[in-house]
Amino acid sequence: MLRITELRLPLDHPEDALRHAVVRRLGVADADLLAFTVFRRAYDARKKSAILLIYTIDCEVRDEAAVLAAHPGDPHLKPAPDTRYRFVGHAPADCHAPERPRPLVVGFGPCGIFAALLLAQMGLRPIVLERGKEVRQRTKDTWGLWRQGVLNPDSNVQFGEGGAGTFSDGKLWSQISDPRHLTRKVLTEFVKAGAPEEILFVSKPHIGTFRLVSMVEKMRADIVALGGEIRFGQQVTDVLLEPEGEGLRMRGVTLASGEELRADHVVLALGHSARDTFAMLHGRGVYMEAKPFSVGFRIEHPQGVIDRARFGPNAGNPILGAADYKLVHHAKNGRSVYSFCMCPGGTVVAATSEPERVVTNGMSQYSRNERNANAGIVVGISPQDYRQDGAAGGPVHPLDGMQFQRIWESRAYELGEGGYVAPGQLVGDFVKKQRSRVLGAVQPSYKPGVRMTDLAQPGRESLPVYALDAIREAIPAFERQIAGFAMADAVLTGVETRTSSPLRITRNRQYESLNVRGLYPAGEGAGYAGGIMSAGVDGIEVAEAVARSILGLPADSSPHAVGPSVLQAI
Repeated sequence: MLRITELRLPLDHPEDALRHAVVRRLGVADADLLAFTVFRRAYDARKKSAILLIYTIDCEVRDEAAVLAAHPGDPHLKPAPDTRYRFVGHAPADCHAPERPRPLVVGFGPCGIFAALLLAQMGLRPIVLERGKEVRQRTKDTWGLWRQGVLNPDSNVQFGEGGAGTFSDGKLWSQISDPRHLTRKVLTEFVKAGAPEEILFVSKPHIGTFRLVSMVEKMRADIVALGGEIRFGQQVTDVLLEPEGEGLRMRGVTLASGEELRADHVVLALGHSARDTFAMLHGRGVYMEAKPFSVGFRIEHPQGVIDRARFGPNAGNPILGAADYKLVHHAKNGRSVYSFCMCPGGTVVAATSEPERVVTNGMSQYSRNERNANAGIVVGISPQDYRQDGAAGGPVHPLDGMQFQRIWESRAYELGEGGYVAPGQLVGDFVKKQRSRVLGAVQPSYKPGVRMTDLAQPGRESLPVYALDAIREAIPAFERQIAGFAMADAVLTGVETRTSSPLRITRNRQYESLNVRGLYPAGEGAGYAGGIMSAGVDGIEVAEAVARSILGLPADSSPHAVGPSVLQAI
């Protein structure tokens, strides 16, 4: 099998043009091209009137050696890599002895799902503990917040089957380094669970919330069919540890019901909002450290404005779909402002998990046909920015980031005047430093609702002043990249505080906690992922590490063992 990269064709090329282009590129007769498949399809929209599709093609030819010999040193024609997934091992029959504790997976978001699925596929019969509810009941509870202003702290956008990724755009791309093609394993499992096959080849695949619901159910059923067990409404309130050498050893967990489950291998796939669990783990001495994250607002524009700015006369082409964007600005005060989790044709959603706090996030359906585009416009902050003790240097307490988030989420609740209404402001007024009182042409999509105000009112700021100043400077700069971005009637809705985990539960090269043997921090909550794809990949690699330990296989000492270049994804 050969792989061709950077094969460019016009946006509206006829169907048979692709085969002709492959034949020409290979320099073979048509009959010598036995088969080909599209591995990846992207687009180049730098020239809006002449947008090009960029293909990566895997092809089977009659004489591969002759074709390669005819193109020596060609960087865009090489043997296709083997992207098949290979398990590290499988459990023997005696692995299921009653006296042998089963591995536990705490949390059933994307990371926990893939950790549990891989363990089940290797015959290790994991038990999954999820504090929230199964996905359809969870959806009802989440709509209860959006439509009625009623929050269930254990069943919402953050907690429950599918994790926070269920109420998102369902983006399935990432910037992680992936030398083992584990993202292909993630995509393949999603297709098996009901995702459209196009996610295997489009450059920026997405699924959307409604499809994710049924897919999560299918993956749960697969885990159970393979001997796994899923328990909902099971919050872990304590960990059972015992001294071992200079550290500790995992022996099990305690649930809110008081039940104790014995386990020598526990995967922590908590998600970034499990604040009570973070505090419990810190109190038990599990090593963790403060890490950077970002805070900001959601911004909404008419999707048509973004489509025309990005695609010009090709706006609305079904191959291109609803346009997205990715923006970065380095402000004069030293802060970086960037777009985050851009949701074409989507809605801004209430994403809090704690009473009397307001948190925003973005969500889209597969169709991406809502009237507005939205994205987080966020500012990077460091642990020194949010330390709570007022000291000028030294280590920052690992839980300080959580407290910082709570301060601004509570302020947003106050500015919205209760009921989980979010504070908002027109972009034109925000730039001019004046209060907004009425909406313009853009109707905000956030439910339970938006109360217009001044997000930067002195003494009642919705974010730190340095963040407000940086965003105010960035908006005109983004206008120079996306025409219409600074439109006066665009809406800012606050606040976006949970861009990533505020801490990292640090682990070693075998994916175990630095000081607790048998504890495997994983995914976004542990600080090792940033989105569905990177979380799924991390879940796979952690499951492999658990399997090696249980099956007595050599530990993986390869360079990627601390995570899939995970800091690139956060």
